Amino acid sequence: MKYRLTFLIAALAVCSCAPSKSPGVVILVSANAEWAALKEVLSPPPSRLEKTPYGEYFFREITGGDGAARQVLFFHGGWGKIDAAASTQYAITRWNPTLLVNIGTAGGFAGKARKGQILLVTRTVTYDIHELMGDGAEAIDYYSSSPEAPIILDPEISRGIVVSADQDIDPKNIPGLVRKYGAVAGDWESSAIAHVAKKNGTRLVILRGVSDIVDAKGSETYGNLGAFEEACRTIMKALLEKLPLIL
Repeated sequence: MKYRLTFLIAALAVCSCAPSKSPGVVILVSANAEWAALKEVLSPPPSRLEKTPYGEYFFREITGGDGAARQVLFFHGGWGKIDAAASTQYAITRWNPTLLVNIGTAGGFAGKARKGQILLVTRTVTYDIHELMGDGAEAIDYYSSSPEAPIILDPEISRGIVVSADQDIDPKNIPGLVRKYGAVAGDWESSAIAHVAKKNGTRLVILRGVSDIVDAKGSETYGNLGAFEEACRTIMKALLEKLPLIL
């Protein structure tokens, strides 16, 4: 009887912190600094933070652009292509959302983007593939995707192509990335998230805010993590304000 009672209490505890059904929308955040900034804005109670192998998550009711309230799940998936891909599959398998949204930062290319600009990503490209046995272009194309890019009538949101790699943007690579792919910015995760969503047939929208501009001399955030963290606070606040437009 004692063990049955213990089991019942544990079951009720799980039920009390979980929704009655899977959320329709999962908001995926990658970088640690992005997640920290998001929590500063939304201030979820510590008791509402749940853990996964990749990071924390919590539920929040958000009013969409149509005025309807929706329960969404904010999920910290982790930085880099490996954790981004794995956590995307985890989110899809566990919660089966009708819409996956990735919000975060990107480094803008000088002359192609401006600091603080919000990008609705129309295409993602994985560019750090070095194929020596076969067709490198074919391999890159395989890991390229076109996320959903709804028409958003907001002058502060621009449409653009983002390239991804497990590295910060090397200034010497920018001309080639612009010429080959028409890219305006780069990050570490978008292409991995988009590839997994495509494989699962899950709708995906990516919004990335330009945290810094990379030119021939580099970026103000290179060697200055504090500058990136400060930029994350500004960008994540702006992205959360725009979030209802795509819900």
